[in-house]
Amino acid sequence: MSPRNRGRVAVIVLDGVGIGEAPDSADYGDVGSDTLGNVARAVGGMDLPYLESLGLGCCRPLAGMACGEPTAAFGVALPQSKGKDSIAGHWELCGVILERPFPVYPDGFPAEIVTSFVQATGRQVLANKPASGTAVIEEYGAEHLETGAWIVYTSADSVFQIAAHEERIPLDELYAGARAARGMLVGDHNVARVIARPFVGEPGSFKRVSSHRRDFSLEPVAPTLLDRLAAANVQRVGIGKVDDLFAGRNIASEHAPTNEDAYRLIGDVLRSLDSGLLFANVIEFDQTWGHRNDVAGFYRGLQALDRVLPELVGLLRDDDLMILTADHGNDPTTASTDHSREAVPILATGPQVKPVALGSREFADVGATVAEYFGTDLGVGVSFLSAVLD
Repeated sequence: MSPRNRGRVAVIVLDGVGIGEAPDSADYGDVGSDTLGNVARAVGGMDLPYLESLGLGCCRPLAGMACGEPTAAFGVALPQSKGKDSIAGHWELCGVILERPFPVYPDGFPAEIVTSFVQATGRQVLANKPASGTAVIEEYGAEHLETGAWIVYTSADSVFQIAAHEERIPLDELYAGARAARGMLVGDHNVARVIARPFVGEPGSFKRVSSHRRDFSLEPVAPTLLDRLAAANVQRVGIGKVDDLFAGRNIASEHAPTNEDAYRLIGDVLRSLDSGLLFANVIEFDQTWGHRNDVAGFYRGLQALDRVLPELVGLLRDDDLMILTADHGNDPTTASTDHSREAVPILATGPQVKPVALGSREFADVGATVAEYFGTDLGVGVSFLSAVLD
């Protein structure tokens, strides 16, 4: 089948849905992290009939899920880039492999960064430490309301996060502050993402406004799948935060603050897109449940995915390809509330997809497969297109 006769590829990244240790998990302090495996054990075995029918239990053994006669191609991908954040994972899926990790700040940001940020924005800084986003606004929210100082914090990832109450600091000023930070954080301090984190409410009942969150990322350091598809005049449609993760380069995206929003938008695109790539990030496994160690919520999210997938897969046309995968782990059963260095599942499905075992691959193999589908070359990774489609 020639590239011009092909239709559409949907790559759906289930943010944080890892499937067990990678060979170098120990280097990241993540021995024992196994997002899907540990959740399955914690709930006494997962009941996910559609994902089971696709072959999720064939990717790696999962309690409650058999590996019978899968209908999808199945395997795992192992990370090669240094780091375990969303940018590293998404970039690697699209062919950019990082030789060194982005800087992290386990003791908070150095004085010169904080001073420069204060001078650039005219506001002081509170916190300046690694923290949970919900906990840090409860701890510093009242003082922030009184003083108007930014709440700045980080995590185990390479992020400079700025929280501000929407009634104390207008959104436009928060976004301008985030852009100022992005402009400062270069060179040795090239933090992967600056994140504007607005919140509302009163002390004791603050609530983050996910729909107003904005991420300001570094531009990819090398050509990506999105760049190569743009050069080949292949349409690209984003859902979720993918535009933020690629600094908007050759991808526009409609943001989806919840998984339900993402599934609705994916369905809308599959009903209307004539040809091209649909690239979606499904955020709540990471944002809502993984980072908050909410095992029950994580499992409910998997059950909701299991219920909606038959409808989404049913929207695929004859030559279409859908790839379900992830960008890293975020095991809600461990003491950590941060990302985990893990393998991720690969499930490839579509009307003509052959249900073959893909084995152990690399993240970039996903991008190489998409590139070959559209008649171009990623430059890295090994395509599995010929294994799943004639």
